[in-house]
Amino acid sequence: MKRIFPLAFILILSIAGFAQNTNYKCYPTHWWAGMKWNKLQIMVHGDKIAENFPMIKMGPKGMSLAKGVNLVKINLVENPNYVFLDLVIDPTAKPGKFSFPFVKNMKLEYELKPRRKGNGTEYAQGVNSGDFIYLLMPDRFSDGDPSNDRFAGMLDTVIDRKNVNLRHGGDLQGVLNHLDYLKELGVTSIWLTPVVNNDMPLEIEPPGPVSGYHGYWMTEHYEVDKRFGGNQAYRDLVDASHKKGIKIIHDAVYNHVGEKHWFITDPPMKDWINHWPVYQGTHHREEIFIDPHAAQVDKDIMIKGWFVPHLPDLNLANPYLANYFIQNTIWTTEEFGIDGWRVDTYKYNDEQFLVRINKALADEYPSLTGFGEVTSNTVIASAYFTKNNMITPIKHNILGITDYPLYNAMLAGLNEPFGWTNGFNKLYMTLAQDILYKDPSYNCIFLDNHDQDRVLSVINEDYDKYKMGINWLLTLRGIPQLYYGTEILMKNTKNPSDGLVRMDFPGGWKDDKENKFTAAGRTVKENDAFNYVKTLAAFRAGSTALKTGKLMQYIPQKGLYTYFRYDKNQTVMVVSNSNDTAFLITVNRFFERTKGFTKKRNIMNGNISALTDFSLAARQSEVYELLK
Repeated sequence: MKRIFPLAFILILSIAGFAQNTNYKCYPTHWWAGMKWNKLQIMVHGDKIAENFPMIKMGPKGMSLAKGVNLVKINLVENPNYVFLDLVIDPTAKPGKFSFPFVKNMKLEYELKPRRKGNGTEYAQGVNSGDFIYLLMPDRFSDGDPSNDRFAGMLDTVIDRKNVNLRHGGDLQGVLNHLDYLKELGVTSIWLTPVVNNDMPLEIEPPGPVSGYHGYWMTEHYEVDKRFGGNQAYRDLVDASHKKGIKIIHDAVYNHVGEKHWFITDPPMKDWINHWPVYQGTHHREEIFIDPHAAQVDKDIMIKGWFVPHLPDLNLANPYLANYFIQNTIWTTEEFGIDGWRVDTYKYNDEQFLVRINKALADEYPSLTGFGEVTSNTVIASAYFTKNNMITPIKHNILGITDYPLYNAMLAGLNEPFGWTNGFNKLYMTLAQDILYKDPSYNCIFLDNHDQDRVLSVINEDYDKYKMGINWLLTLRGIPQLYYGTEILMKNTKNPSDGLVRMDFPGGWKDDKENKFTAAGRTVKENDAFNYVKTLAAFRAGSTALKTGKLMQYIPQKGLYTYFRYDKNQTVMVVSNSNDTAFLITVNRFFERTKGFTKKRNIMNGNISALTDFSLAARQSEVYELLK
């Protein structure tokens, strides 16, 4: 039970003659003048820091610390190593430093900085259906600065590229070095797995000792891991990406942190994390949110159960912890100038907290967008966590999710034989349920990612299926996400380790024998795959129909699936044949969309032909722009 003490007496103390305590930190580390989030709660953390905060009397508006900056409350909690200071920052406040003059034995200063320029235009631009996302894992993409591979004093100093479960040394400079490669491919947004500090030891998991190379074992939210290059390297990458017209998506985790996080080893209060009499893992069943018959204990286990034993589950119903994360997301957006958020393990979080943090970001950055990781098997469960058209007790407000139902449907379309609910029909049936979403165009769609088997292995390295999948990825509704290396036919499955689908990008290290970042370093087939993605992405970049147009799909028949993307300026036709023989496409069946057009242009080869009945080869898919 946390205790908040009313501070009601005037106490003026001189700090002269006292030893100055400088062993403390403030979170957020600084703030900005002119922010809409003007009720700032500063967490001060240090050894017995509460002893330095006397009881003081404040007027109706609090104590003035600077023009437009008022301290309205001092919150003392169970742990004397923490004090939470509530400030109100008026719009008249100017950038500058100010102090807390009543604090004993230490000089406590804080700074308001001037805000970035270009909110919504130069940063916090948002990621939408006009974008093409490239998902990469910095540790496995490229090592641009070998000097930062390891640091003495950190809990994990091992670099071993021969072991897929350990750190390999990739960093943010490595990503920056290859922005031209991504630009050539047609990428408009980079989603990096988490870059903040993961000062965790090796953990013993089923594959053996595993490091936090992936970034999801966070131990400090205000510092970029120095093995990735630190805060300045992240600023440099964001700035360089923006200059090339590429946005940056920041990957966040609210649900849990690494067990060595400083606020876990020294928690402010007992209810900072979710406690159980014995270890309780979550059951991962998102159905409890939409099940009218669900038991409360199952709801509790879903939200409060731990993801894994070494990742403490955070109690986001705690108002101090909620404020900490809300302010950190705003701070991160403003400090680094990122453009969008991807939120890991989204469905496991306190729902009211999610609504509150999304609103705070939207209020501060109206153009900023985000999508949550919801590993759902059903459309209704996925839609529940977004802005949706359903009547639910809690109305979620994030714009999109990682579209796992569509992911599963696309893989079924590629691999399953045609049937009433199988193959192409599973893809058709899934998209038919878009009525549940307020706007499904904000969903992130994908063929693979860092948590799934690589798509080339899933389709048994069938290149025709690969091209069909790429066609769907870049022409269906939503925000397409390509996993690093898919464009050069990287493959593997997760058995027995996730690390196998997170192999190094060939050419990202100086001693690599092959450099797949260059056409000369790729095989003929790898270049064909790269150019296939590149060509379709380039067309998509200039296509209003694919970026923002409507989708009309036709019921699959006899192993054929056809859909159109269209607006008043353009119509695109996508046809796919799952049969082992050629199929005659009867154009008149699609008269609603083909009326008025006389020709079709094949996007991949540029060939123009009459829009009459035509034959589509076995197991092929084509993308056409219709012409008058």
